[in-house]
Amino acid sequence: MTFKQLEALYWIGELGSFALAAHKLHTSQSAVSKRVHELEMVFDTELFDRSQRSARLTDKGEEMFVLARKLLDQRDAAVEQFSRIDVIERRVRIGVTELTAMTWLPRWVELIQEHYPKVTLEPDVDSSVNLREKVLADELDLIVVPDAFADTRIPKKAIGKVESAWMCKPGLVKSGKPIRLHELASHRMLLQGVKSGTGLLYDSWMKDLGVQPSNPIVIHNLVALIGLTISGLGVSYLPKEAVSQMLEEGSLALIKVTPALPPVTYVAMYKGEHRSSLLASIIMLAQSCCDFTRMFQAVKG
Repeated sequence: MTFKQLEALYWIGELGSFALAAHKLHTSQSAVSKRVHELEMVFDTELFDRSQRSARLTDKGEEMFVLARKLLDQRDAAVEQFSRIDVIERRVRIGVTELTAMTWLPRWVELIQEHYPKVTLEPDVDSSVNLREKVLADELDLIVVPDAFADTRIPKKAIGKVESAWMCKPGLVKSGKPIRLHELASHRMLLQGVKSGTGLLYDSWMKDLGVQPSNPIVIHNLVALIGLTISGLGVSYLPKEAVSQMLEEGSLALIKVTPALPPVTYVAMYKGEHRSSLLASIIMLAQSCCDFTRMFQAVKG
């Protein structure tokens, strides 16, 4: 049994066809078929159902597919441990939420490319809940999201914190002395919803305080949330430092509310069995450059 045979089986199962697997492995379809046949000869069992048009794994093939994935992961981990970092070739699929994408993601990507020039990055920007589902389904290797999930299957490392505050269009809510959160709830609230890690945390926090928004509107897009808050549609919680320029320009106004919103911790999460020295290093790079204070940060020279 060889890694080439296991790679052939894995990518056929992952991509659904011999042709796509051959393209992925930069070889011919006949070469891929030969490797699978050799693997079947080793174990004297059929791994693919050849009565079907599509590349469908048999029950034993499914078992071998899972084993192949584990063995290939272990091989990659060994290569990372004993190779120079500038020669590691690997695909890394990272997922982030909008706020990270709009602030420090460019700096993080640059650092990864600087330290691991042969690593291919595949970024995904989505809601926290969707990103969590993707990492559990092995569609992503690493995600950075608000610390809103307690799941022992996905270890986590703290990356940074975000300070948020209630804001509105200037004049929409009378400024001056602080108002109670219960009073603010009488205004229309623009909320991030249960797909958002921040939305989940703040929804739970308000419920614990016995606060029920009277007429909330759920906005799933951070850019739209900022825009609708500026328009005067309602009040919302926004990352305070990231939108500081809009506060200075007078597009937004802070609302003094008691109690104040708690900070949100962001964490890096990955499936426990998939941790490697490469992912550990990429997480450390994230910790070194995490900065939610400015929108669309320029890459530093």
